[in-house]
Amino acid sequence: MDAGNTLPVVVIGAGPVGLAAAAHLLEHGLEPLILEAGPAAGAAIEQWRHIRLFSPWRFNLDAAAVRLLEGAVAPGSTTGAWEAPRPTALPYGGELIDQYLTPLAALPAISNRLHTNSEVVAVTRQGMDKTHQRNRDTTPFTVRVRHRDGSTRDVAAAAVIDVSGTWSTRNPLGSAGLPAAGEANAAGRISSPLPDVLGRDRSAFAGRRVLVVGAGHSAANVLINLADLAKAEPDTRIMWAVRGASAAKVYGGGDLDGLPSRGQLGSRLRRLVEAGTIQLHTRFGIASINTLDSQVTLEATDGRTLGADVVVPCTGFRPDLSILRELRLELDPAVEAPRQLGPLIDPEFHSCGTVAPHGASVLAHPEKDFYIAGMKSYGRAPTFLLATGYEQVRSIAAALAGDREAADTVRLELPETGVCSSDGGGCCDEPTPEPVLIGFPTGLSHGRSSPSPP
Repeated sequence: MDAGNTLPVVVIGAGPVGLAAAAHLLEHGLEPLILEAGPAAGAAIEQWRHIRLFSPWRFNLDAAAVRLLEGAVAPGSTTGAWEAPRPTALPYGGELIDQYLTPLAALPAISNRLHTNSEVVAVTRQGMDKTHQRNRDTTPFTVRVRHRDGSTRDVAAAAVIDVSGTWSTRNPLGSAGLPAAGEANAAGRISSPLPDVLGRDRSAFAGRRVLVVGAGHSAANVLINLADLAKAEPDTRIMWAVRGASAAKVYGGGDLDGLPSRGQLGSRLRRLVEAGTIQLHTRFGIASINTLDSQVTLEATDGRTLGADVVVPCTGFRPDLSILRELRLELDPAVEAPRQLGPLIDPEFHSCGTVAPHGASVLAHPEKDFYIAGMKSYGRAPTFLLATGYEQVRSIAAALAGDREAADTVRLELPETGVCSSDGGGCCDEPTPEPVLIGFPTGLSHGRSSPSPP
């Protein structure tokens, strides 16, 4: 980025990685402009505030954001300086918002640059579509923003970091990446991906036949909460459908898991299935959904059927790339991640513990000074890590500031686990990132340091 450019760096999304990006940009003397589609920072996490993270606080805080928090007092604070959470505690999504994102967003350094209810609907170059090359690299970006009242405005930017995540684009229930026949008509019987079955959404599930679809830890969380609901509401029936031949991937490593809460989750889920509390249906690829007055009937590709009152779609998410159509992107054809990153995270060849730390050089596109980071950078690949996103935006901010040495020196500290499977069958059953999995993978040593792959 031209050092003399006075235009801001637009950050799309005010989740944890978006706010971290802003903090790192500020430390490099660059001006961020944060555009958030929701009403507040962390709007997507608000949808699953009832879910506990697998990883302790020490892995969920960005260093630059913490430096901002420790150096200022948020407006309206009655307790003085920000108090860091206990490093070893496992936060709920709501605590991540209340104890970290909300205080961070309230700091003048962030709040003066944060625009909520501002949905980015397109990014392009000023006065040129993607077919034009002359002077492209020195032409400012145009970011089109739609406000809550439906009006739009164009914002000029020197650079753009898209950390908008994937929460708004759920994967369909059907097989082969397509919606099942009749899926759209069944929308009234399909819940949100991570419903609060013990709290605000309890009435939609109590005493009902519930089918959870998906083979990730989002499904595991919902299933265990449904089992707790069934203790108080015995008429609640719980079914679980996965496309793979078994649920071994979800059960995980049990006592061997380096993140104990993740291991306990899998072990408890296995016991509930073995006890018959949860009816597991394997190899259940959904071909069609028939909506009746009182239920939906889901038919598998082999002809088996399941009837349910409500379906929970824990099938993961995919990136919305439509807003980037006029940019020159280079994406991996399989997982829709930046091309250099794709082979490093492809679930058919890598377990979640074999992804090396990476930064700006791996995330770069032919479109100069444009980056996709955070969960969206993983495209359809599974298990994005908050710590990975923080390191991504630290490197990107350094690159935009012209500090190539800092940009190319990437480090990531994660707990040892050593329990992830790298078999293709387990990984490709649900090759999609899940926001609840802000836990950490296996195989990376503490304090690992390496340059970005060439």
